[in-house]
Amino acid sequence: MTDYPVNLDIKPDVKAFFDPATNTISYVVKDPQSNSCAVVDSVMDFDYASGRLTSEHADEIIAYIETNNLKLEWLIETHVHADHLSAAPYIQSKLGGKIGVGEKIIVVQNVFGKVFNEGTEFQRDGSQFDALFKDGDTYRIGEMTCFAIHTPGHTPACMVHVVGDAAFVGDTLFMPDGGSARADFPGGSAEELYDSIQKVLSLPESMRLFMCHDYGPNGREIQWETTVAEEKANNIHVGGGKTREEFVKLRTERDATLDMPKLIIPSLQVNMRAGEVPTDEDGKEMLKVPVNAL
Repeated sequence: MTDYPVNLDIKPDVKAFFDPATNTISYVVKDPQSNSCAVVDSVMDFDYASGRLTSEHADEIIAYIETNNLKLEWLIETHVHADHLSAAPYIQSKLGGKIGVGEKIIVVQNVFGKVFNEGTEFQRDGSQFDALFKDGDTYRIGEMTCFAIHTPGHTPACMVHVVGDAAFVGDTLFMPDGGSARADFPGGSAEELYDSIQKVLSLPESMRLFMCHDYGPNGREIQWETTVAEEKANNIHVGGGKTREEFVKLRTERDATLDMPKLIIPSLQVNMRAGEVPTDEDGKEMLKVPVNAL
């Protein structure tokens, strides 16, 4: 990890927002030396039965930023989520900032552009986003230099974002008693996921790790913060020196038992467009339901 500009002396302020409907944790990450901040993995509320989008979760984040007189510079998506809809464009319309995602979004757009029969009008070049991050790319939040690590396996476009002594891991890792995310979506790979997790675990042991999801295994309270040291020692899927072969066997067997996320069909259509809802030829917001395609 010496090629990455790790700086543990920078300690960003991190405010978490938990969405119980999707078990997602969003974050406001603030530069301690200025009023600059970023939002990581925001959520737009969606009632599938009625097809209704609402913004309670996003409005809570907006209110926090406005109340604390913060300047929003970035809206970071750690990957194209399959279990919730991004609120990035909604928050951007209120507060500004740039929307960023991993450059391999192009792979995701190509795969799911075909699944949803999007046609030639759907751009598959990532141009819906303001920034496409490559492995090792740096950017700034106020006075803080941040960097992105490409961590494929859950999806091809997954990135871990490191801000000082804090790393936002998306779905690459869960809390130690939660293990890791599935690797059976199109473009996923248990082998790649193991290798990506090793990248994260090679960060300094005191690095704070912030999860995108938590499901409260065995009935415990929801948690979202741990450290590299805790994951290396105790993660039930990769901790304690588990081998690549052991992980791949465990992950593959586990994935075979899982149902698709309940919001995968709307989430992918919206999130591969940087959070924008697709429209039909009359300009009406409209989602498709492909049959036997996933």
